[in-house]
Amino acid sequence: METIVHWVDDNSSLIIHHLFQGLLALIIFFIGMKLAKLAANLTEKAFSKRKVDKAVGAFVGNIAYSIVFAATLLMALSQVGIETTSFVAILGAAGLAIGLALQGSLSNFASGVLIIILRPFKSGDYIEAGGKAGSVQRIEIFSTELRTPDNKVIIMPNSAIMSGAIVNYSREKTRRIDLVIGVSYEADLREAKNVLKSVLDKEPRILKEPAYTVAVLEMADSSVNFVVRPWVSTSDYWPTYFDLVENIKLALDDANIEIPFPQMDVHLHKD
Repeated sequence: METIVHWVDDNSSLIIHHLFQGLLALIIFFIGMKLAKLAANLTEKAFSKRKVDKAVGAFVGNIAYSIVFAATLLMALSQVGIETTSFVAILGAAGLAIGLALQGSLSNFASGVLIIILRPFKSGDYIEAGGKAGSVQRIEIFSTELRTPDNKVIIMPNSAIMSGAIVNYSREKTRRIDLVIGVSYEADLREAKNVLKSVLDKEPRILKEPAYTVAVLEMADSSVNFVVRPWVSTSDYWPTYFDLVENIKLALDDANIEIPFPQMDVHLHKD
């Protein structure tokens, strides 16, 4: 115990110096963390003020955070006496090894960059990609956040999005509703067609241009099928879709036009 006390007395100035350097390194690290978050927030706000898609701002903000964090870490290590030049070289070699091990993550990062450059969708768009569908909330460095209509959050790897087809339901201002309405073979086709047209004419959300289509599609097993294809604003798609299905059913009922269900006729022959 006495030896330790003597060693502390003899090296007190050195101990104080290292403690001071360590404390300074911690202060630099914590300040750097704050600055990294601040840099990310300021980047997002700058993009937002210029009316750039907020998903792009979030992506660039994440990159700014990573750069400031890495610089802070190197400064803190340098403060405690670690040679950062050799440390950077070690990090480079380690980064190569980690990069080979984490090819999937690098693929996600590269896909995120492609999403920002190619802009197949923007924040708020309703898309279908990688077998999932939802509204785009944020584009991160490695993943994209989607929100489903029933308020579920889906975190999609960027590589999964860019590796297949992307369906963007929100890019165009208009969408076409496709309905197939079947009537019985006994029904008057002209009357049925007029009833369908009257329902479309009474719906104010249906666009005049392009004009809607009502035509006989096919003579199916149990019904004669009409195709009903009106155009609406993208924001009105689902409300109009639901109302049309209901109104068409009510109008056909009022006109005594049967909407058949699948059926089979069995004929028995006696010898």
